[in-house]
Amino acid sequence: MNTFEALESNVRSYCRSFPDVFVRAKGSVMYAQSGKAYLDFFAGAGALNYGHNNEFIKRRLIDYLESDQLSHALDMYTLAKDTFLQTLSDKILKPRGLEYKVQFCGPTGTNAVEAALKLARKVKGRTGIFAFIGAFHGMSLGSLAATSSLYHREAGGVPLHDVTFMPYPAGFIDGLDTIGYMEAILTDDHAGIAKPAAIILETIQAEGGLNVASAEWLRQLRELCDRHDILLICDEIQVGCGRAGAFFSFERAGIVPDLVVLSKSISGYGLPMSLLLLKPQLDIWEPAEHNGTFRGNQLAFVGATAALEFREQTGLELAAAHKAQFVEQFLREQILPIDPRLTIRGIGLIWGIDVSACEDEHLSKTIASRCYELGLIVERAGRRDAVVKLMPALTIPMEELAQGCAILKQAVTECCAPAGVLQPELV
Repeated sequence: MNTFEALESNVRSYCRSFPDVFVRAKGSVMYAQSGKAYLDFFAGAGALNYGHNNEFIKRRLIDYLESDQLSHALDMYTLAKDTFLQTLSDKILKPRGLEYKVQFCGPTGTNAVEAALKLARKVKGRTGIFAFIGAFHGMSLGSLAATSSLYHREAGGVPLHDVTFMPYPAGFIDGLDTIGYMEAILTDDHAGIAKPAAIILETIQAEGGLNVASAEWLRQLRELCDRHDILLICDEIQVGCGRAGAFFSFERAGIVPDLVVLSKSISGYGLPMSLLLLKPQLDIWEPAEHNGTFRGNQLAFVGATAALEFREQTGLELAAAHKAQFVEQFLREQILPIDPRLTIRGIGLIWGIDVSACEDEHLSKTIASRCYELGLIVERAGRRDAVVKLMPALTIPMEELAQGCAILKQAVTECCAPAGVLQPELV
C-alpha cells in the first residue's frame, strides 16, 4: 500500500484514472516520477488554459513573492487587487461593453455559485431557481442543489431544496421546445412551480457531456428571463476564459447575463480564485453579508493580471481558434469514420467523443485508459461517463496537439475495432 492509499481519503478520484506520481509539468506535458512524459488534454479540468508553469505568468508571481508584498489580505485594498480590477475592466469588460461590479467570493467555483444564488434570491425576494438537466455547478449544498447528477446529489446527505430542473436543449430529448416548455410553466397558474429568482446555466455543459446550447436558444432564454423578471446567471467556471473561443462563452449569442460566475482559469496559473460579476443595480449586499477568508488571494490577482496581458500580447484567441479548427476537423475526418456509432460535440477547445451508442458500457473508460498507457491524459464526462473529453491548454503547440490527437485515434481504433481486426489505415 502506498502513502496515498494509506493516508488519503477514499474520496480521491482523478488519481485512480491517472495513478502515476507526477513530479513536474511544463506547457502541455506532465512528467511522472518514473520519467514517463504525458501529453495533457485535461488541463486541470479547465484550470490550466494557459498551460503548466506558463513562463510569462510564473515570472510575475516570482517577482511578487520576492518583493514581500502581501500574500493574504481578506478584502482589504491592495495594489495587486487594484491592478487586477483595472486590467479586467480595460482588457475584458470595457471592450465588450459590459458594466459589471466584481465580487471576490473565495477559493473555488462553488463559492461564487453560492454567492450568485444567494444574491439572486435577495434581489428578487423569491426562493426558487431554475437549473438544467445535465448541469454541474458545484459540490457545496446550494450549488449541489443546482447540479443534476444523482451520484453527487445523493452524497449531500440532506434534501436539496428550491431548485427545479428544466430540460436542456441538447443532450436530453432532441427536438424538445425547451423555451416553450418553460414559457408554459411560467404562464400556467396550475403548473405547480413558482416563478424563480434566477435561471442558472452553462452555455456548454462540460461535465454534463459536452452539450452545446445554440446561440439562438441562448438569445431566446435571455428574452424569456426579461419577459418574466428573472435573473440570468451564466456559469463560466469551466467554459470561460477563452475555452469556448471568446473570453466568455456567452459572447457568441450576443447576450448579457445578469450575473456571471468565473473560476478555474481566471487566476491564470491554477491558483484558487473565483469571481462573481454582477450588474451594478444588483449590488445590494450589506458589508460582509457574504464573505470568506480566502477571497483576497493576492497571488491569484497577480496571476490573473498576467494571464490577461499574456492573452492580449500573444494573440491567444486567434491562435486558439486555429487549434480548435484543427481539433474539430480531426475528429470529423479521423475519429468518426472509425465507428459509425460515435458522435462528437464541442466548441472551441473543448470537445467530446460520445460512445454511448456502442454496446460496451465500459468503452469510454477503456479508451481513456489506453490513451493513458500511450502517454495522453484525457478525462470522461456525461451520463454514465460515456463521453471522452478533450480539453488541451489553449497554448499547446500544434505539434503536440497533433501528437495527442494521433494517440487518441490509435486508442479509439484499438478499442472500437472487433478483436483481431485493425482499421485499414493501421494495417
